Amino acid sequence: MMKLTTPNGKASEEVIQSFELENNLKLPVVYRDFLKENNGGETEPSLFRISESEGVSVLNSLYGLGDMYENLQDFLEIYDERLPNGFIPIGNDPGGNVICVATKGKQADQVYFWDHEAETEEPNDMANVYFLANDINEFLSNLFEEAEG
Repeated sequence: MMKLTTPNGKASEEVIQSFELENNLKLPVVYRDFLKENNGGETEPSLFRISESEGVSVLNSLYGLGDMYENLQDFLEIYDERLPNGFIPIGNDPGGNVICVATKGKQADQVYFWDHEAETEEPNDMANVYFLANDINEFLSNLFEEAEG
Protein backbone atom coordinates (compact mmCIF):
# COMPACT_ATOMS: atom_id res chain seq x y z
CA MET A 1 0.00 0.00 0.00
CA MET A 2 1.30 3.43 -0.97
CA LYS A 3 2.07 5.84 1.87
CA LEU A 4 2.33 9.56 1.14
CA THR A 5 4.16 11.85 3.57
CA THR A 6 2.71 15.33 3.12
CA PRO A 7 4.60 17.96 5.11
CA ASN A 8 2.96 20.78 3.14
CA GLY A 9 -0.59 20.37 4.45
CA LYS A 10 -3.39 20.88 1.95
CA ALA A 11 -3.61 23.49 -0.81
CA SER A 12 -6.67 25.72 -0.52
CA GLU A 13 -8.86 26.58 -3.50
CA GLU A 14 -7.60 30.18 -3.18
CA VAL A 15 -3.94 29.11 -3.40
CA ILE A 16 -4.68 26.91 -6.42
CA GLN A 17 -6.63 29.66 -8.21
CA SER A 18 -3.88 32.18 -7.49
CA PHE A 19 -1.28 29.79 -8.98
CA GLU A 20 -3.45 29.26 -12.07
CA LEU A 21 -3.99 33.00 -12.59
CA GLU A 22 -0.32 33.86 -12.05
CA ASN A 23 0.75 31.25 -14.61
CA ASN A 24 -2.16 31.59 -17.05
CA LEU A 25 -3.02 27.91 -16.87
CA LYS A 26 -5.79 25.63 -15.65
CA LEU A 27 -4.80 22.60 -13.59
CA PRO A 28 -6.57 19.40 -14.65
CA VAL A 29 -9.28 18.05 -12.32
CA VAL A 30 -7.60 14.97 -10.81
CA TYR A 31 -4.26 16.72 -10.20
CA ARG A 32 -6.08 19.72 -8.73
CA ASP A 33 -7.90 17.40 -6.29
CA PHE A 34 -4.55 15.80 -5.38
CA LEU A 35 -3.14 19.23 -4.44
CA LYS A 36 -6.21 20.00 -2.34
CA GLU A 37 -5.77 16.76 -0.40
CA ASN A 38 -1.98 16.30 -0.29
CA ASN A 39 -0.15 19.30 -1.80
CA GLY A 40 2.90 17.27 -2.81
CA GLY A 41 5.11 15.13 -0.61
CA GLU A 42 7.16 11.94 -0.64
CA THR A 43 5.95 8.42 -1.29
CA GLU A 44 6.72 4.96 -0.05
CA PRO A 45 7.16 2.86 -2.14
CA SER A 46 8.80 5.17 -4.64
CA LEU A 47 9.89 3.12 -7.67
CA PHE A 48 8.16 3.45 -11.04
CA ARG A 49 8.69 1.95 -14.48
CA ILE A 50 9.51 4.49 -17.19
CA SER A 51 9.28 2.05 -20.10
CA GLU A 52 10.60 -1.37 -21.07
CA SER A 53 13.66 0.21 -22.71
CA GLU A 54 14.28 2.90 -20.08
CA GLY A 55 13.72 0.71 -17.03
CA VAL A 56 12.92 1.93 -13.52
CA SER A 57 13.42 5.20 -11.65
CA VAL A 58 12.76 6.56 -8.16
CA LEU A 59 10.22 9.26 -7.33
CA ASN A 60 12.21 11.76 -5.28
CA SER A 61 9.29 14.03 -4.38
CA LEU A 62 6.10 15.63 -5.63
CA TYR A 63 5.96 19.43 -5.58
CA GLY A 64 3.40 21.42 -3.63
CA LEU A 65 2.05 24.95 -3.73
CA GLY A 66 3.20 27.53 -1.21
CA ASP A 67 6.31 28.64 0.62
CA MET A 68 8.33 25.43 0.77
CA TYR A 69 11.67 24.12 -0.50
CA GLU A 70 10.33 22.14 -3.47
CA ASN A 71 7.42 24.21 -4.71
CA LEU A 72 5.58 23.96 -7.99
CA GLN A 73 6.08 27.64 -8.88
CA ASP A 74 9.90 27.47 -8.73
CA PHE A 75 10.05 24.37 -10.91
CA LEU A 76 7.53 25.79 -13.38
CA GLU A 77 9.93 28.72 -13.87
CA ILE A 78 13.02 26.47 -14.09
CA TYR A 79 11.47 24.31 -16.82
CA ASP A 80 9.67 27.11 -18.69
CA GLU A 81 10.09 26.58 -22.46
CA ARG A 82 11.90 23.26 -21.88
CA LEU A 83 8.90 20.97 -21.34
CA PRO A 84 6.32 20.25 -24.08
CA ASN A 85 3.55 22.83 -24.42
CA GLY A 86 0.85 22.28 -21.78
CA PHE A 87 3.07 20.13 -19.52
CA ILE A 88 3.97 21.23 -15.99
CA PRO A 89 6.60 19.70 -13.69
CA ILE A 90 5.01 18.03 -10.64
CA GLY A 91 7.93 16.01 -9.27
CA ASN A 92 11.40 14.67 -9.93
CA ASP A 93 13.75 11.74 -9.63
CA PRO A 94 17.27 11.86 -8.13
CA GLY A 95 18.79 12.19 -11.62
CA GLY A 96 17.12 15.53 -12.31
CA ASN A 97 14.45 14.11 -14.58
CA VAL A 98 10.93 15.46 -14.29
CA ILE A 99 7.54 13.92 -13.62
CA CYS A 100 5.02 16.04 -15.56
CA VAL A 101 1.27 16.36 -15.84
CA ALA A 102 -0.43 17.47 -19.04
CA THR A 103 -2.83 20.37 -18.55
CA LYS A 104 -4.49 20.62 -21.98
CA GLY A 105 -6.59 18.67 -24.45
CA LYS A 106 -7.04 14.91 -24.57
CA GLN A 107 -3.84 14.42 -22.56
CA ALA A 108 -5.05 16.54 -19.61
CA ASP A 109 -4.28 14.84 -16.27
CA GLN A 110 -1.96 12.27 -17.87
CA VAL A 111 1.40 11.81 -16.15
CA TYR A 112 4.68 11.66 -18.08
CA PHE A 113 8.41 11.21 -17.47
CA TRP A 114 10.67 13.84 -19.07
CA ASP A 115 14.28 12.64 -19.51
CA HIS A 116 16.59 15.66 -19.20
CA GLU A 117 19.59 13.76 -20.61
CA ALA A 118 17.73 13.30 -23.92
CA GLU A 119 16.42 16.89 -24.01
CA THR A 120 16.05 18.23 -27.54
CA GLU A 121 16.25 21.76 -28.93
CA GLU A 122 12.51 21.60 -29.67
CA PRO A 123 10.46 21.14 -26.45
CA ASN A 124 7.43 19.75 -28.31
CA ASP A 125 9.52 16.99 -29.92
CA MET A 126 8.38 14.43 -27.26
CA ALA A 127 11.35 12.14 -28.09
CA ASN A 128 12.46 12.32 -24.43
CA VAL A 129 8.94 12.02 -22.94
CA TYR A 130 7.39 8.75 -21.72
CA PHE A 131 3.76 8.13 -20.76
CA LEU A 132 3.46 6.86 -17.15
CA ALA A 133 -0.23 6.95 -16.18
CA ASN A 134 -3.67 8.34 -17.00
CA ASP A 135 -3.60 10.56 -13.88
CA ILE A 136 -1.73 11.20 -10.62
CA ASN A 137 -3.79 8.63 -8.70
CA GLU A 138 -2.97 5.87 -11.19
CA PHE A 139 0.70 6.91 -11.13
CA LEU A 140 0.80 6.70 -7.32
CA SER A 141 -0.98 3.34 -7.28
CA ASN A 142 1.60 1.96 -9.75
CA LEU A 143 4.57 2.75 -7.47
CA PHE A 144 6.39 -0.31 -6.17
CA GLU A 145 9.24 -1.49 -3.95
CA GLU A 146 12.42 -3.26 -4.98
CA ALA A 147 11.85 -7.00 -5.04
CA GLU A 148 13.71 -8.80 -2.25
CA GLY A 149 16.41 -11.35 -3.05
